[in-house]
Amino acid sequence: MELKNTEYEVDSQGVAIIWLNRPHRMNAWTGRLHTEYRHLLDQANSDRAVRAIIVTGRGKGFCVGGDSQALSGHVDRGGYDPGISADIAKPGYGTHEHFDASFAYHFGLDKPVIAAMNGPAAGVGLALACFADLRFAVPGVKFTTAHGKLNLPAEYGLSWMLPKIVGLGRANDLLLTSRVFTSDEALSLGFVNQIFEPAELLDRTVEYTHQLIASVSPNSLRQTRWQIYKDLHRDVASAVIESERLIEDMAKEEDFKEGIAALVEKRPPDWPSVK
Repeated sequence: MELKNTEYEVDSQGVAIIWLNRPHRMNAWTGRLHTEYRHLLDQANSDRAVRAIIVTGRGKGFCVGGDSQALSGHVDRGGYDPGISADIAKPGYGTHEHFDASFAYHFGLDKPVIAAMNGPAAGVGLALACFADLRFAVPGVKFTTAHGKLNLPAEYGLSWMLPKIVGLGRANDLLLTSRVFTSDEALSLGFVNQIFEPAELLDRTVEYTHQLIASVSPNSLRQTRWQIYKDLHRDVASAVIESERLIEDMAKEEDFKEGIAALVEKRPPDWPSVK
């Protein structure tokens, strides 16, 4: 696929970076951007050399929501058109029935996704960040759910995700008012994990990701992510039973042997599954 609204690279340690690349529009979301983003997620998820994925924005914005020009077009046409085709890539589909939908597909990926929020995020841009496993941001930028001021519902699962991340009362404040909150408040709410200065954001996010994939085995990352998101839909007994089944299976893998050896020998692990 020709990339017009995104950029992509994979570094030497297996971290893929996806840039939303519409800086002249603060990376506002369009059907084309959505199509390219899913294509690149699918590419990264299918590439054995990739261990983790970072999504960030070019320019001064992370993603300020639906493009206002595209939204005006919806008004002119008398209805909403997402602008994506039926054959759009389906990264993460097939892992679990609850993940087979827009943005929920993140939960079905084999690899962690980390959002490096370099600027403002609103509406669908905020939803995109919600479906990342971790969120890092720069100080003093503005976030908002945005939908209420456009006569729209909470977009793309925000009404499900935000209560899970920040708690019901805080989520209701953000969802019902569509008020603006800053990344600094987002840190106190638990929405973002850490704040980094703009010049350091991507480097610090990459550094964190390198440490993550060096210290944790690929299958442990994969299975733990799936446990986290599947467990949001099931009871505690089912979660315990599933974890016991996974322990039995994963203890037979070579990465388990290496993890134990590295622990005993007090050295960094050298995961066989990565070779």
